[in-house]
Amino acid sequence: MSVKWRVVSVWLVAIIVFDQLSKIVVDRAMALHQTIPIVDGVFNLTYVRNTGAAFGIFAGSAEMFRRPFLIVVSLLAIGFIFTLLKRLAEEARWLITALAFILGGAIGNLIDRVVYGEVIDFLDCFWGDYHWPAFNLADSFITVGVTITLIILIHTKGEDPFTAN
Repeated sequence: MSVKWRVVSVWLVAIIVFDQLSKIVVDRAMALHQTIPIVDGVFNLTYVRNTGAAFGIFAGSAEMFRRPFLIVVSLLAIGFIFTLLKRLAEEARWLITALAFILGGAIGNLIDRVVYGEVIDFLDCFWGDYHWPAFNLADSFITVGVTITLIILIHTKGEDPFTAN
C-alpha cells in the first residue's frame, strides 16, 4: 500500500471511529432534544436528529424518496472523492489529507443514514439571535476538508493539482 493510501486509511478510521463514538455517547447519555450548556451564550450540546441533508434540506420530503436519494448522493460523492484521490500525486499531502477529511465525514454521516434513516447532530453554536443549525464531528471534518481544498485550489493559480501518476 502506498503512503497516500496509508494516510487516507488512517484518517478514515480515526474520523469514522470518533464520529460514530461521539454519536453513540450522545444517543445513550442524552434525551432527544436535550440541551447541555457548555459555553454560556455561545455553545451547547443539543441532541437532535436531522432527517434531511445539510441545514435540513429535504427534511420535509417523503421518507420513501428522501432516504434512498440521500444515500445515493452520498455514495456518488464518496465515489467521486475516491476518483480524485486516485489521481493525486503522493506529494500532494495536504490535498490528500483534505479529501480524506471530506471522505471520512461523508462516510460517518452515511452510516447514520443507513442505520437510523437520519443523522445524529449535537454540536450547537449560536451568538445572540444568530443560531447555526446543529452539526456533528463528521460535518466538522467535511467543513475543514473543504476549506483546506479551497485554499489549495486558490493557491494553485489555475494549475491542475490532480496531475498524478
